[in-house]
Amino acid sequence: MSDVRKPPIGRPRGFDADEALQRAMVVFWEQGYEGASLTDLTGAMGITKTSMYAAFGNKEDLFRKALDRYADGPAAYVARALALPTAREVAAALLAGAVAASTTPGCPAGCLGVQGSLAAGEGGRTVRDLLADWRDQGRTHLHDRFRRAVDEGDLPPDADPRVLARYVTTVANGIAVQAAGGASRDELQEVADVALRNWP
Repeated sequence: MSDVRKPPIGRPRGFDADEALQRAMVVFWEQGYEGASLTDLTGAMGITKTSMYAAFGNKEDLFRKALDRYADGPAAYVARALALPTAREVAAALLAGAVAASTTPGCPAGCLGVQGSLAAGEGGRTVRDLLADWRDQGRTHLHDRFRRAVDEGDLPPDADPRVLARYVTTVANGIAVQAAGGASRDELQEVADVALRNWP
């Protein structure tokens, strides 16, 4: 029996795919989907366009992967907030998380999920719809959590989980937009605190 090993098929990647995806996420976060050119992306990732297509697919595929990374990284506060014991704690943690994620030193201001395609034209419609669905899904999880709070007596019986979920997500999205416009962390935390003053 021969002990000759077969050479690996294809050339091994000459770059760290995880690090490259992290850098692509930052470019999309800073520039939005349409604003980020392939040259911007591959330059930041340190790879060629051919390597990008081979490892990640086209620009839209890369954006989807970057959004997943964002959800598991900077936006992971959402899942943690939903697991808190009271509806008020959930809302407070979501808003505080939005403030922190939108104003983290060394990261772009604002939220990739909010600003990623707000100014997209017809060519960015698919990504604009993707992000709208992403935000809707977050609001749905929040609605379900607030519905449970009503059922458990944590929120009053006349509280409307749908309206509360939309209220909290609207404030959180507004925090991201204000952060991108230059508002400070302290200023935005004041907004979050005011938003909770009339919590049911």
